[in-house]
Amino acid sequence: MNSLSCNIAIVGGGTAGLALATELKRLGVEGVTVLERAPEAGGVPRHCGHYPFGLREFKRLFKGPDYARKLVKNARVAGVDIRTDTTVTRLHPNARLSLNTPEGDYELQAQRVVLCTGVRESSRAQRFIGGQRPMGVLATGALQSMVFLNQKRPFRRPVILGTELVSFSAIMTCRHMGMRPQAMLEANSRVTVRQIMRPFPALKGVPIRFNAQNIRIIGDKTVKAVEYGDATGQRHRIEADGVIISGQFRPESALLHASHLAVDAGTGGPSIDQYGRASDPSYFCTGNLLRPVETSSWCWHEAVETAGRIVQDLAAPIGGAESIALCAADPAIKFALPQRLVKSEAPGAMKQMQLRLAQPASGYLSAISGGQTLWGDFIESRPERRILAPLSPLLKPTLTAPVEMRFLGR
Repeated sequence: MNSLSCNIAIVGGGTAGLALATELKRLGVEGVTVLERAPEAGGVPRHCGHYPFGLREFKRLFKGPDYARKLVKNARVAGVDIRTDTTVTRLHPNARLSLNTPEGDYELQAQRVVLCTGVRESSRAQRFIGGQRPMGVLATGALQSMVFLNQKRPFRRPVILGTELVSFSAIMTCRHMGMRPQAMLEANSRVTVRQIMRPFPALKGVPIRFNAQNIRIIGDKTVKAVEYGDATGQRHRIEADGVIISGQFRPESALLHASHLAVDAGTGGPSIDQYGRASDPSYFCTGNLLRPVETSSWCWHEAVETAGRIVQDLAAPIGGAESIALCAADPAIKFALPQRLVKSEAPGAMKQMQLRLAQPASGYLSAISGGQTLWGDFIESRPERRILAPLSPLLKPTLTAPVEMRFLGR
C-alpha cells in the first residue's frame, strides 16, 4: 500500500473543515491537507441556492454555492492542500488513516487528524414512515442537489415532513424551481424552528398540519398521496406527487463506529474533552459531527477556535490523561457537550458547554458532582434549541466524581 504523510489531516471539506484548514495556515501551520470524498469541496452550502450565508464570517450575505466557493478559494489561497474524490475508509490509532482515491489505496500518517464529517438527515426507515415505496421520496439534501447542482425538478406538488430550519429551506428550494408544497406535516403541536419563523410557510402559501402521526406514503411507481392521523386519531389524505423528508439530523459517524474512538450515545457523535479531542488525543473533532445540528456560521467559528487549540497542542501537548465524565443525568436533557473534562492546566479550553433537551422543560438546571452543586441557573427551553452554560465552574482539579446535569424543582 502506498504511503502519504502530512502535518494535519482534516477529514471533510465542508464549512468546518475548510475554515479550520484556512485558520491553521494563518497561524503558520505547514502541511495542512483536507480530504473530501465528493468531487468538489464546499459541503452542504453547495446545494443551498439561497441566502443567508456568511454574514458573521465575511460581513456580507452569500447564497450557499457562493459561500462554498468563498471557503474553497480562501483555503486554496492560504496554501491548503484540498484532495477531492478521496474517501477515508478507516481511522487507526495515533493519527493514521486509510484512504481510497482514483489512483489507488493509501495509508496517510499525520501528527493530528481533525474529523469534520458533518451530519445527514434521518432516512425514511429511521423515522418509521409507513406505506408504499414509490419514486419521489427525497431528503432535503438530495432535493437541493437535484435542483441547484443538476437543475432538475423531481416533482411539482410535494408534502414536506418536518418544521426544522432545513424544512423551511426546502420551501425556498421548491419555489426556486416552480414546485408548490401542498403542506408541512409536524408531529408536535408547534413548529420546531423558533416562533419568529412561524409565519413564513403561510406567506409562501404552505399550510402546516400539527400533531401529524402515523404518516403513510401512498403510491405505486410514483407518489400519489400522503396520509396521516391527527390528535384525535382521524385520518387525513393530502394529494401529492412527492415527499420531502426533512431534518432530524444525525452526525455522519460511520467512520467513528468502525473505529477505536468513543462515541457518545446522546449526540451520536464523538465523545470529546473540553479541547475538542476524541478519546484518542491525536484526533480532534469539530463542526456538526459533534452534535446535530448547527448553522454554517456556528460551525465556521467553532472550527476557527479549534484551530487555535491544535496549534497549542502541537507546540506543547495538552496532556491530561485523567478525566471526569460530564453527563446528562435527567431524561429531559438529550446531551451535554463536551462529554469529558480532562485534568489539564493547558489554556484554550472551551468556555461553554452545549446542551439540548429531549423534551420541553423548565426549571433550575444544575451541574452536580459528588453531591456538590458547581453551577446552576433557571432554564426554559424546547428540543433542538441551543443551550449554553459556563464550563469554567466545572473545571476544578479537585473533582473526582462525574459531573451530572440535572433539572431541580420542576
